[in-house]
Amino acid sequence: MRDACHNPIARPPAFFAAARRWVVIFLYGFALLLPMQAKAQTIRQGAAAFSRGDFGRASSIFIPLAERGNSVAQAYLGFMFETGRGVPQNYSEAAMWYRRSAEQGNGAAQYSLGLLYDKGFGVPRDDVEAHRWLNLSTSLASSRDRAGRERVRDAIATKMSREEMALSRSRALEWMPSREH
Repeated sequence: MRDACHNPIARPPAFFAAARRWVVIFLYGFALLLPMQAKAQTIRQGAAAFSRGDFGRASSIFIPLAERGNSVAQAYLGFMFETGRGVPQNYSEAAMWYRRSAEQGNGAAQYSLGLLYDKGFGVPRDDVEAHRWLNLSTSLASSRDRAGRERVRDAIATKMSREEMALSRSRALEWMPSREH
């Protein structure tokens, strides 16, 4: 009878232990990636629902993500509350979601929050805060969006005194993005 070590089909127990370890490591790594993929897919699913005009579905996807601090979901919700798409129109809610996203450095939310301050929708009308948020959003804007944002920011600046401009610039310079936990 031949020894198991000479049998080309037989594998020593050490081989199986090593293979088992690699399988466990692979499955553990895969399990760690699943939540990240699910989160990214959920944002994509929310954006797809929004693009299709299925605002109820979009809001049901974005609300839990926004509550957990996702700035993209917060910006979408701000817009949805501002325009009454999938949720009741509510400028105060819009301002709250825009602010949470803007504080994290989302340029679109900063722009929208600046416009709310300019009009006094959901927040007290405040040229200094409007200019501050519009100034920050302009600094983050793509080359395609920058000129339009500059025009809006500069139009608000024409309504401001030198002291208000200095205060707005000071607030913008002091601002630092902060992630929600």
